[in-house]
Amino acid sequence: MPFLLLIALLVLGLILLWALLLPLVLVRRYRYGRSRRRGIRWTATLQALASFVSLLVFFASAWIAGHWVAGAPRYAAVGVAAGLLLGVLGLIATRFEYEPGGTYYTPNRWLVLALTLIVAVRLSVGLWQGLHLWGSADAGNAWLSRQGGLLAVGGLVLGYYLSYALGLRRKLARTRMPGP
Repeated sequence: MPFLLLIALLVLGLILLWALLLPLVLVRRYRYGRSRRRGIRWTATLQALASFVSLLVFFASAWIAGHWVAGAPRYAAVGVAAGLLLGVLGLIATRFEYEPGGTYYTPNRWLVLALTLIVAVRLSVGLWQGLHLWGSADAGNAWLSRQGGLLAVGGLVLGYYLSYALGLRRKLARTRMPGP
């Protein structure tokens, strides 16, 4: 019995640590997301490839989640479509600087803030739903069936990063400076 209590306290401690560190992680993500970066074509290619693979895994997961969450693939597809459009808008709003050492870009801070807040709000809503249903008779099924919005937000973020990386790669290829 004491061993099970120790395991339960450890799991509870990890959940509390996650909840306490989440705001710090979101602030750091925002600060990095709006920072000025050097545009390197091969890293943009790698980002696009990784985003595409993540998107494939995401759609496979949404299809599997469709057995428990009604309309999961539809939520995922709508989120990805909105994210692709948002990525194009983000690329248009990005400030590019052409210097002798290379091309530098700074993403739009308001768009980065909006994406960070969307993720934070969706995580908060999911936690609130979980706490609200805690102890109800059908808590597991009721909570899980309401998580289509989580798939939409995930699709939004993945679609945004894929579209942004592809557009950034294209922009860097067009502005390639002659050199050794």
